Amino acid sequence: MKASEAGAFWERNAETWTRHVRAGYDIYRDALNSPTFLDALPPVEGRRGLDMGCGEGTNTRHLARRGARMDGIDIAPTFIRHARAAESAEPLGISYAVADGTSLPFAASSFDFVTAFMSLMDMPDIDGVLAEAWRVVRPGGFLQFSILHPCFSPPHRKVLRDPSGETRAVEVADYFNGRHGDVERWGFGSVPAAEKAASPLFEVPRFHRTLSQWVDALVGAGFVVERMVEPRATAELAAAQPVVADTRVVPQALIVRVRRPPGPACAP
Repeated sequence: MKASEAGAFWERNAETWTRHVRAGYDIYRDALNSPTFLDALPPVEGRRGLDMGCGEGTNTRHLARRGARMDGIDIAPTFIRHARAAESAEPLGISYAVADGTSLPFAASSFDFVTAFMSLMDMPDIDGVLAEAWRVVRPGGFLQFSILHPCFSPPHRKVLRDPSGETRAVEVADYFNGRHGDVERWGFGSVPAAEKAASPLFEVPRFHRTLSQWVDALVGAGFVVERMVEPRATAELAAAQPVVADTRVVPQALIVRVRRPPGPACAP
């Protein structure tokens, strides 16, 4: 599947996705994954950053509120329209553009850091995307991204609960069976029944890669792996938001920070 084809799916998802995430229905994002990502982030105040696959811009705005000078790109024009509307309503100095991650409209070494919140896993040409991230981040700069955990969120994942509803295990399968564009149809589980009935399911192309394939791609692009974080809900959060209780058993997401080595600005 080409990037333009994957982007067409996200453009069709974008209107409903924006409405649902802004209504607070993406509990994994708001309660666990984004807070953990931001806690793991090095200081960004006064630094220029790029948010790749920024969607409707919520996480880009979190970074800007930390003092970063942000640009955001997404392949779906509707996402960028909503992100720009939020910027107009509450200016934080963010510039947004419609762009493909394999062809970024920025000069080499333009950014101190690059982020990607749960977006790289949805891009078919990960080698091309990482090559562009390496190109636009300055020597010594970093890329931090989150993805579905390759080991614990492969194509088949099922949360197993005991009769009381408490999570006791997570069943996974098809880890070694790579996916390159198989379309999954789903919606956020916390959407109220009336809204769910009125909303189309998301259609999301899946590009599953094993953990070793991710590491090989990062090293092949010239990055040095610096840190990995596996978000885990506290007992208190799991009690308040039971949907994330499975992360008390195994992680649902993986956060990775890699760095471009300092030195001459030559391609790997």
